[in-house]
Parts: sequence; C-alpha cells; structure tokens
Amino acid sequence: MADEPLVLGIETSCDETGIGIVRGQTLLANAVASSVEEHARFGGVVPEVASRAHLEAMTPTVERALEQAGLRFSDIDAVAVTAGPGLAGALLVGVAAAKAYALGLGVPLYGVNHLAAHVAVDQLEHGPLPKPSIALLVSGGHSSLLLVPDVARDVISLGSTVDDAAGEAFDKVARVLGLPFPGGPHIDRAAGAGSGSAVAFPRGKYDDGTLDFSFSGLKTAVARWVEAKERAGEPVPVADVAASFQEAVVDVLTRKALQACERYDVKDLLIGGGVAANSRLRALAQERCDAAGVRLRVPRPGLCTDNGAMIAALGSELVSSGVSPSSLEIPADSSLPITAVNV
Repeated sequence: MADEPLVLGIETSCDETGIGIVRGQTLLANAVASSVEEHARFGGVVPEVASRAHLEAMTPTVERALEQAGLRFSDIDAVAVTAGPGLAGALLVGVAAAKAYALGLGVPLYGVNHLAAHVAVDQLEHGPLPKPSIALLVSGGHSSLLLVPDVARDVISLGSTVDDAAGEAFDKVARVLGLPFPGGPHIDRAAGAGSGSAVAFPRGKYDDGTLDFSFSGLKTAVARWVEAKERAGEPVPVADVAASFQEAVVDVLTRKALQACERYDVKDLLIGGGVAANSRLRALAQERCDAAGVRLRVPRPGLCTDNGAMIAALGSELVSSGVSPSSLEIPADSSLPITAVNV
C-alpha cells in the first residue's frame, strides 16, 4: 500500500448514502445521495424507507465518486465503512456493501465509528488535529462532548445528552412552528429575522456541574408557549420563537464545550455533526472561544452533515496509524459506543 493510502469511505447510518474517497488527508471525492425528501412527509426518518434508499443508491453513488476522483476500483487501497452507531437496517446495507467491495478488490476493511469520523473529517480541511482536542458533536441523533487524545486510537466520552439530541429538538420544534423537515436549516433561516432574547426559554442542565446535555424540557417549553399563544387566539411570532429556541440550544452547547476545555486544560475545540452547520452556533462558539483563548475548528457545512468523506478520513487515519483491519465478519452495531473508534 502507498505511503498515503487511497481509501473508499461508505456512510449509511441514517438517511444519506455517502461515498468519499481520500488519499492521506486530501479529499478527492464526496458523493452524497439523500433520501430526506422521502421522509419529509412523515416528519422524520423512517428506518425502512432509509434502508431501501441506501440499497438503490449504493452502486450509482460509488460510481459517481470514482468518476469525480478520476479513479478506478483497482486504485483503491482500503475500504472504510460506518459500523455504528445509527439505524440498524441502514447500517447493514453499508456494512454489507463494504464487505463485498473489500473482498472483491482484495483490500483491507475498516469498520469505523460514525461519531469519531465526525472528528476526523476536520483534518481534510484544517490539517492534523491537535493532540489532545475537545470535540463537541451535535446532530439529529447525538449530542456529545469528547476528549480526543488520538482520533485513531483514543476517544474519551466526557458527556452526552440524557434525552433528546440537539438536532432532534430542532426537528420537533420546527414541527411545532409549522416549518418543514429537517428542522435545523429552516429554524436557522427563520431565526435570522427574529430576536434570540424575545422569549426566555429554559436551559437544561445549565449549572449542574456536569458536561451532559438535556433538550427535552426546552422542546416541551417551546411547545407549551406556542400552545398558549394559539389558545389565546394570538399570532405566534415564528421568527422570535425560532431565534429564542436556537439561542437556548447554542448557549448550552458552547458553555459546556468551553467548560470542558477549561476543566481538561485543552486549547483546541472542534465542533462537528449536522448541527455544526448552524450559523448561530458557529458565531457564538467563535465569540466565546476568542474570549477564552481557545482555538476553534469547524468544518465547512458540507462536511458537517453525514457524508462518506468523513468515513474515508477516519479510515485513512487508521491505516496510517497502523491499526489492524477489521474482520469480514464485523457486525453493524446500532449502539456502538464512542470509545470504540473501530471494530
């Protein structure tokens, strides 16, 4: 294998079929086929629909990635795939495809952790990750704070949500406000015309001394506030509610992330996951990091949402670090813990 391996990455943990190709820390292709429109009418991701969409999209998306990179299958040095966490059926499609490609090409297979991949992908844009770093991962299924001494070998959980993930709360509040699914981008846009201080929504676990999160109470508070307005026959100020809800979420996220940096004496913070594309989160994080003397790293929005590039990036890191490949018998693990970088 070359000094800088050419890694094909496959991501199917939720509703997007992502195929990425990376050489070392250079991104060569990032093809995504999303089934989000098929789920929109249900107001959320339907696992069976997602699995079927992955089956239909896998081969053409792999071919599109190879075409983008100007490569052939024979050029691939290794295959990496999301082994978990995620939707069980969706993961199975990706893992089965990755096994077939690895076996057919005669190259090693690396089953990797979806959350650790959200950390590794930043290296494609900003270079090697400082050791150690604090990572804040926020998405539709996860809200986690991690200490990352070595993304290929050592990721330590510092805190996580005890109920709803941040992205899940965005989706549910968007539904309350009559905004489309997925809720994150629509709330971000609506909030641009509102005031983040218009409504004093609660901040769960704000001063509890832990690095855990809670967004269920906030989601319920927004729903009750809107219901009260509707019962009174008053118009709901969607922009102000969206902005105030968003402010409550990003206030807690950035506060806890900076607390983790201070507690563990780490001067580098990375934010990843789909919610990292939120404009207010990026702005407030930069503001608070500047004030605390912490260096902030956030991938561009296209690398924050689920994609194959992040899987290829972590696979490349594992190959370069000399981590042993996975067995062709690896399972898809919907509850894979973050401490298991690879399986």
